[in-house]
Amino acid sequence: VQLQASGGGLVQAGESLRLSCAASERIFSFNSMAWYRQAPGKQRELVAAVPRGGRVDYADSVKGRFTISRDIGKNTVYLQMNSLRPEDTAVYYCAAATSGAVYDYWGQGTLVTVSS
Repeated sequence: VQLQASGGGLVQAGESLRLSCAASERIFSFNSMAWYRQAPGKQRELVAAVPRGGRVDYADSVKGRFTISRDIGKNTVYLQMNSLRPEDTAVYYCAAATSGAVYDYWGQGTLVTVSS
């Protein structure tokens, strides 16, 4: 499985971005897809996950601002990010848990920089 993330960039605080993650295989069969991020000097953290048939999960820091969604027909997962803050600056990675609970495939990462 290949995951291609895109949509990162430089924005000002309060603005929006939409990240996309295109998968090389049908995502409807995956157990879950998610977005993670890693800021400089910090550990990678879960931002949002959309499990198959389950409830969407968000990190507390992004609840009410970010929305994860899937387009099954396009095999693509999106992360709509609104009201961006400087602390959202990070490399964002999409990930797929294809058959179990572990995210076993990862995209290459896309950089999001939010200036104050």
